Amino acid sequence: MHASLRGTRIYFDIEGAGLVPDGDTMREHPAAFIIHGGPGGDHTGFKPGMGRLADRLQLVYFDHRGQGRSDRGDPALYNLNENVEDMEALRRHLGLDKIISIGTSYGGMVAMAHAARYPQSVSHLVLIVTAAHGGFIARAADIVRQNGTPEQQRVCETLWAGSFRTRDELQHYFEVMGPLYSRRYDPVAAAAGRARAMHEPEPLNRAFGPGGFLRTFDIRPELASITAPTLILAGRHDWICPPEFSEEIHRLLPGSDLRIFENSSHSIRADEPEAMLDAIAGFLVYRS
Repeated sequence: MHASLRGTRIYFDIEGAGLVPDGDTMREHPAAFIIHGGPGGDHTGFKPGMGRLADRLQLVYFDHRGQGRSDRGDPALYNLNENVEDMEALRRHLGLDKIISIGTSYGGMVAMAHAARYPQSVSHLVLIVTAAHGGFIARAADIVRQNGTPEQQRVCETLWAGSFRTRDELQHYFEVMGPLYSRRYDPVAAAAGRARAMHEPEPLNRAFGPGGFLRTFDIRPELASITAPTLILAGRHDWICPPEFSEEIHRLLPGSDLRIFENSSHSIRADEPEAMLDAIAGFLVYRS
């Protein structure tokens, strides 16, 4: 499905009922936005893993502008501020009140900024393997230099240079980096996931390349505006958003909950999927 918003078309999909029979009444399930990372990725990597939450939530998946099944439009608008405004416009388009916002990696950055700028729109905030400022890039580069293979270091130089030219090059990057993204890397399952995904180089280049918007973004001054109860999930062995960045967000959000998954890297949903979903479900019950 597509929604025409702010001069573009945003693809979205919904999993789970909004109203479910409960005895002699109908009970409403809250809506949760599942916000994908990248930039340059799409929502497909969160299916079917997040689907277990659909027994208590109505899940709304969507692709950022210029990515996945959303329209391409003007590449100059491929940035965090536009993604935040698109997300809020989609919430209004769907006629939703407060949403549960679940953002992973770059999606967590979008979720944080959205919750800070539209606090009245978010009931609960879940931030998974993310960071609140661009310092994570230099830290990730150090980790790859210290621990990466020569081929991993090479493909990361393409990432830092913002010089991916084709989808095939981007697919190769994820193939080479897979063992760093997940401690339980399964090459067969990963290849199937890459085949399903629609990776786009341009949004990633505009984020990470020289002068890219993620190099200078810093939403730490905005975090005090967040009013929603917040859960922060980090992977102990995460190479690109190391846990110190989640710990920093936790310090800046008094009352937030932090959990570090000791056996996970950046992809907690691959390394410790059941524990991650249990943590989210428990948080939503406890902080309801």
